[in-house]
Order: sequence, then C-alpha cells, then structure tokens
Amino acid sequence: MTTKNLTQTAAPEAPADEVKNTRVASAPGAGMETITLSHHLNIAGTSYQPGAKIRVSADYARRLRRQGYVART
Repeated sequence: MTTKNLTQTAAPEAPADEVKNTRVASAPGAGMETITLSHHLNIAGTSYQPGAKIRVSADYARRLRRQGYVART
C-alpha cells in the first residue's frame, strides 16, 4: 500500500487579503466584483480554495451566488 505525500501535492494557498483577478467571458462593459468563496472552485484550470477572494464579472458573481459558492459575509 502506498501513501500520498501531501506536502508535494497540495497547492500553496494565497493569503486571505490577496485578491486574484479571473478571466471569465462576460458582456462588454460589465462591472467587476470581489467575492469570497465558500467552496473549492476551479476556473479555467486555476484552483481556488474556500476563503479565497477573487475578482470576477458581475454576471459570473451573480451565478456563483445562486449556486452557493459565495460566502455570506
């Protein structure tokens, strides 16, 4: 039986105060919002951990809220 070495497979987490911009297709001229994630989320191959603050288009933020991915703060 083999065991995983979690120190090699775990991605380093960004500090909670750091806000990452994401590229998600949206309508031209749509505003951007900063949201805090309540669940793990993959966007365009980038993994975001719960508690991460990311900046997304207003439309995408609305869809994430409906699906329960945005923390209630």
